[in-house]
Amino acid sequence: MKPADYALLTPAEMAAADRAAATAGVAGTILMEAAGRAVAEAVMRRWSPRPVSVLCGPGNNGGDGFAAARRLIAAGWPVRIGLLGDRAALRGEAQEHAARWRGDVEPLSPALLDGAGVVVDAIFGAGLSRPVEGAARRVIEALARSRLPVVAVDVPSGLDGATGAVLGAAAPATITVTFFRKKPGHLLLPGRLVCGEIQLADIGMPPAVLDGIRPQTFENHPALWLDAYPWPTHGTHKYKRGHAVVFGGAILTGAARLAAHAAQRVGAGLTTVAAPAAAFPIYAGALQSILVAKLARAGDFARLIADPRHNAILVGPGAGVAPETRRAALAALATRRNVVLDADALTVFAKQRRTLFKALAGAAAVITPHEGEFARLFSATGDKLARARAAAAECGAVVLLKGTDTVIAAPDGRAAINANAPPSLATGGTGDVLAGLVLGLLAQGLDPFRAAGAACWLHGDVAQDCGLGLVPEDLVARLPAALARLAVRLPIDRRAE
Repeated sequence: MKPADYALLTPAEMAAADRAAATAGVAGTILMEAAGRAVAEAVMRRWSPRPVSVLCGPGNNGGDGFAAARRLIAAGWPVRIGLLGDRAALRGEAQEHAARWRGDVEPLSPALLDGAGVVVDAIFGAGLSRPVEGAARRVIEALARSRLPVVAVDVPSGLDGATGAVLGAAAPATITVTFFRKKPGHLLLPGRLVCGEIQLADIGMPPAVLDGIRPQTFENHPALWLDAYPWPTHGTHKYKRGHAVVFGGAILTGAARLAAHAAQRVGAGLTTVAAPAAAFPIYAGALQSILVAKLARAGDFARLIADPRHNAILVGPGAGVAPETRRAALAALATRRNVVLDADALTVFAKQRRTLFKALAGAAAVITPHEGEFARLFSATGDKLARARAAAAECGAVVLLKGTDTVIAAPDGRAAINANAPPSLATGGTGDVLAGLVLGLLAQGLDPFRAAGAACWLHGDVAQDCGLGLVPEDLVARLPAALARLAVRLPIDRRAE
C-alpha cells in the first residue's frame, strides 16, 4: 500500500503513461485487449447472460468496446455493436481491434438500446474536452432515459475525466471500469454521481511509468499518511502527545465543545478550551477531562497561547463574526505553531483577506472552509480541485475545502480528494468535529497536509459506521472503533508499539 497506488491521473497524464508504457515495450494493442477483457468480466460478474449493446466511439475508448464485445460473444452472450462514424476511419489500436470483430457494426443510434439487457458505454473516454452533440448526444440522452444497466468504459461518455464536469450530457453508469489509475473526475462532483461503482482494473501497465509523471493528486487514503500517524507508544505520556487549545465562543458554546472533544478523542494529550468569562460556567460545568481557561481581560488569549507547550490552536467554531475572533486568529498565527482556522475565523476576514493571507504566510496552518466561506475569501475559478489548489498557493496554508468531495490542497501543489464521506454528515456540528480532529492530529506532530487528510478520512469512516440518524456527538463517541479499524492496516511489526 503506497501513495502511488492512489494517484489520480488527469487524461493528459494518462496519455503520458500510455506513451511511457509503449517506450517500455508494452504494446497498446495488448493494453487494449486487457481493458476489453476487464470490461467484459465486469459485465459477466454482475449479470447473467442477456443481450448486450456495445456503443463505440471513434477513438481508443471505442477500441476497448470492440475488445470487450469479442470477449462477451466468445462467452456466449448475444452482442450488438454500434459505432459513431465510419469503421474505416478508425486508427491505431482501435482500428486493429475493430478488425478482429467479425460481426455486423451498426451506426450509433438509440435503436441499439431496443431489447438490450446491458449496455457497454464506450463512446467517449476521460479525455473529452468539448460538449457532446449530434448522434452521440442523442444516444447518451436516450441511454439516460432508458434506465438500463450500464457499464461505462473509463468514464461515462460525456464526463470530463479531469474535472468531473458533465459536458452536455452523460448517462449514469451502474459500473465504471477504469484502467491503471482513477481520474480526478471519478471522485469530483458531479462526476462521482454518474460513475456508479468504480472498478479499477490492472491491465498490465508498468508501475514505473509514474516515475516520469510524478503525480500530485491522490485519492485520500491511509496510504498517504498512515506511516506517519501518531500512534501512542510505550513510554509516552500526555505531555508528549501535545496540548490542543480551542478558542471558545460566548454564545454558541456547543461548537467549541465538540471540537475539543474530537481533539481529545483523536489523541491530543491535553486539551484546553479558552472560554470568555461570561460563558466560563457553561464550559466548566460541561467539560470534565478537558481543561477550561477563563478569558477575563483583553489579551488573555494571546497570553494563554504564548506558552510554547500549547502547540496546536483552533479558532472559529462558534466564535462569532466579531473583532475578538479576528484578534484570536491573528494571535494564534503569530505563535508560528500549528493552527486551524474554521467557520467564523474565516468569515471574519471576508473584507480583510490580505491581512489573513499575510498572517498565514509560512505558518503551519490548515483552513477548513465550506463553499460559502471559500467564496468570501478567494476568487479562484474552475473545478473544485483547481480552486482549492489555487487558494492554497495564494494563502500559503493547507486548504481543506469541505463537501461530499472534500479537496485537501497544500501550497506546494499536492492535493487529495476525499471519497468516503456519506451524505449523513450534512448536519450541523459535524464540521466542528472535523476541525477538532485536525487540531488533535496537529498537536501530536502530524504535518498539516497529512493531518487534514487523516482527519477527513477518519471523519468519513466514523460516519459510515454510524449510518443514518447520525448526530455530531456520535462521531466523537465512535472514533475509537474507527481508530481500531485503522490500526489493523498497520504492518504487523508496528501493531505492538
